[in-house]
Amino acid sequence: MSEISAIQQQLVDEFAMFDDWMARYEHVIDLGRQLPDFPEQWKTEANRIRGCQSQVWLNMQMEDDRLRIDGISDAAIVSGLIAILLRVYSGQKPADILAAKPDFVADIGFTDHLSPTRSNGLHSMMRAIYQGAGQYLQG
Repeated sequence: MSEISAIQQQLVDEFAMFDDWMARYEHVIDLGRQLPDFPEQWKTEANRIRGCQSQVWLNMQMEDDRLRIDGISDAAIVSGLIAILLRVYSGQKPADILAAKPDFVADIGFTDHLSPTRSNGLHSMMRAIYQGAGQYLQG
């Protein structure tokens, strides 16, 4: 099992501990509150993610041979979704990111329980991460 697959399974197991979706949403919001600071100078148009209802920025840079991703949003639930994506993808090798299937999104239940606008935002953030990994892989 790859490192990314193991992290995804940990998340699925973590969310399975909650009995209902209100508790899961609270957990997502709590995860978002734990995001590290996001410097103002990273809030650029180049880092802004389009397709999200709220304001979202992702900053990606290579550190050694791994992609470091930082992110922030002005919405609590979206910040939590960012925290989840960072847990899965930040610090991973671009090739591993591109090889990983994002099955955890459906396995957690986000596919069925996020509003269409939040779901679109989640997919926009994931698309940006995969595109960033692809760009760094190509060099």
